[in-house]
Amino acid sequence: MDDSDELNELLAREKIRDCLARLARGEDRRDAALISGCFWPDAAVEFGVFAGSFADYLAWVTPGAPSIPVTLHTLGQSLIHLRGDAAAVETHVSAYHRIDFGEAEHDVFLGGRYLDRMERRDGQWRIARRTMLYDWMRDLGVSVDWSQGLMGMPFLGGQAQSVGAAKGDPSEGFF
Repeated sequence: MDDSDELNELLAREKIRDCLARLARGEDRRDAALISGCFWPDAAVEFGVFAGSFADYLAWVTPGAPSIPVTLHTLGQSLIHLRGDAAAVETHVSAYHRIDFGEAEHDVFLGGRYLDRMERRDGQWRIARRTMLYDWMRDLGVSVDWSQGLMGMPFLGGQAQSVGAAKGDPSEGFF
């Protein structure tokens, strides 16, 4: 492998990681356009609790379930096996979910791995098939009351209105 091949491989890996990071942000912010830029329209998705086409997945994940007002997906390492214009990618994920159980909202964490079959088409890397494997889950109990600030200290300015919100926080206009 010469330097240009190594550089192209490095660039492909970075584009794949960028796609995965944009997708996590899109899911947490419930941004249909951002999510759509990470999957091929003919993609298939399998989450154990959901299986279907990308169009069905997009309708399911945005605007999100009313019982899950907040999510935060944190990505770990990705093992990327390149095969020309295709790649097999395993990415570790830890995901926070605030879940409304009716009587109270709970903070729930889960961990697992995304198995993504990615394809490069017209120079773009996107997901052609995603499967979620679950490894663990933990219910931490009743969620914190953000109206009281952080550890007893009130929020200054307008931040208190956007804490724990999928939409309407200062990051929407950040980029």
